[in-house]
Amino acid sequence: MADPVRIALVYPTVLGTYGDGGNATVLTQRLRWRGIDAETIDVGIDHSVPEQADLYVLGGGEDSAQTLAVNRLGDGALNRAVDAGKTVFAVCAGFQILGETFLDGAGAVHPGLGLIDCRTDRLDGPRAVGELLGDSALDGVGTVTGYENHGGRTVLGPDATPFATVRSGIGNGDAAGDGAIQGNVVATYLHGPALARNPELADALLRRVVGELDPLDDAEELELRRERFAAITRAKVTRWRRQWRPPARQ
Repeated sequence: MADPVRIALVYPTVLGTYGDGGNATVLTQRLRWRGIDAETIDVGIDHSVPEQADLYVLGGGEDSAQTLAVNRLGDGALNRAVDAGKTVFAVCAGFQILGETFLDGAGAVHPGLGLIDCRTDRLDGPRAVGELLGDSALDGVGTVTGYENHGGRTVLGPDATPFATVRSGIGNGDAAGDGAIQGNVVATYLHGPALARNPELADALLRRVVGELDPLDDAEELELRRERFAAITRAKVTRWRRQWRPPARQ
């Protein structure tokens, strides 16, 4: 009997502010629905990340949670797992700490894990809060949707490429891209949880681990996507109506 696919949920008590722990649940369940044995490993903040997992999931958190998490990850276990070809999916704060540097709430610069060629400082304008819609660069994923809530601006270096081209929302803060892809590391600002709202993205990550997958009936997931697309469209129309003013009469 083959060993189960192991999904490591990294520090969910501090990197799980916006329900991102649900991403690990989605990955595990989509394997089980296909008859593939899988298990979720909750990695506590006082424990080292297991290097024998197959896929690692990091979520969002506050500034203090970021600095605590990156200090715990400084033992190099996650870096060694990536060097061994393991896949990582990171969201928001998890994304930022995988970069070269990030800022805390007081503006102090902290070193990240260096798994993504990027640096995070602060957005020039207000905090990015609201629906985020984009087109993913990953094969077979297509349009992605989620909820962003962050004050960071992430600038990618030449070794990283954007995870998605932004159609609506802020993303990395450059008005063009969201997240990053570098080797086996995929990162984004999408909450939701992202993989519940984007099953094609979940399967794209799983294919990196187990190869080709049998199709699933995603009718309920697709209905959720249609509802979110409609909500984004309504929000755009509402903003346009509030901003539009009729021309002055001559």
